[in-house]
Amino acid sequence: MSELRMARLRERMTETGTDLVVVGPSSHMVWLAGLSPHGDERPVMLFVSKDHAGILMPALNADSSRQHTDLPFYPWTDGEGPDEALAALLKDAGAQKPGVKIALDETMRADFALLVIDALPGAKRTFLNETVGYLRARKDEAEYAVLKANAIINDGAMRAGFAALKPGITELEVAGVIRAFYKANNATPEFTSVCFGENGAFPHHHTGERKLKANEAVLIDIGGRSEGYPSDMTRVAVCGETPADFDKVHAVLDRAVNAAIAAAKPGVAAKQVDKAARDVITGAGYGEFFLHRTGHGMGIDIHEPPYITATSETILEEGHVFSIEPGVYLSGKFGIRLEEIVIIRGGQAEVLSELPRAAFIAK
Repeated sequence: MSELRMARLRERMTETGTDLVVVGPSSHMVWLAGLSPHGDERPVMLFVSKDHAGILMPALNADSSRQHTDLPFYPWTDGEGPDEALAALLKDAGAQKPGVKIALDETMRADFALLVIDALPGAKRTFLNETVGYLRARKDEAEYAVLKANAIINDGAMRAGFAALKPGITELEVAGVIRAFYKANNATPEFTSVCFGENGAFPHHHTGERKLKANEAVLIDIGGRSEGYPSDMTRVAVCGETPADFDKVHAVLDRAVNAAIAAAKPGVAAKQVDKAARDVITGAGYGEFFLHRTGHGMGIDIHEPPYITATSETILEEGHVFSIEPGVYLSGKFGIRLEEIVIIRGGQAEVLSELPRAAFIAK
């Protein structure tokens, strides 16, 4: 897999006129080389040119990292520092030439990036969005299979959370049930946001000791990780009778999700997907209560490109995976967000979850 991705990267480097890609100890490195080295203040970076690849590596971590890659290491010790090893790597990569164009990992430490910049004065600099990021956004069939399997696990976790709802239970107790389901199904809990009543009106509520009362709305946003990839989904429930306007808002959001799914096709700008959802909500009179973007990309990271915002000019392509999650937040009452993860596949948006978006009714 890493050899194929390295070959795809070099093709993309040629297309973009990029001479050198520099990747820190990040999800970019995991995707490209299957390597997740120990990360601290000691510089560790993967350098890829069109005919060479090597890793600047602290010597004390080299032996453990060699178990995971055949790429050559340029080790350095605490006593000598990284400068000589970095210079040797840059020479072997053919990067020490006038006007070299380098793409830096935007997620790595600034001091790592400055080492490279100082070593290559006059280099043209950009970030990885045109190269590694561009490739990562287009999921292959193997990634699709993992994401789909994780979505099904997430469906089960949501059902477990719904089944635990009863008056008097706390948000944290429901979150515990959900986390236990992940662990029982060979997944790691990524996040569990359980929101009772008025807490649902906070888009990023921190799950706490709030107890569930009868006739209250519940919002649950959860995700787990398996085989290196996460899941993400939001659904809502009601304990007892539905609060006033709950069904009305839910129906609006369900229409908004469907409109965004219908709009998400290859060749469409991401902002058009956001607009499709937003127009439904605004037309129903709830536009001021939709407080955030319509979605975010998802892959190794929970949040990664493409982002589905009102201003994003990103053109959707086959393999793009992202959330569609419009929400309406009524302060002091409740919030409803309905979130699906979709993949552009076969010319349209395919929803990964198989759990209906209808509100669960707990008695």
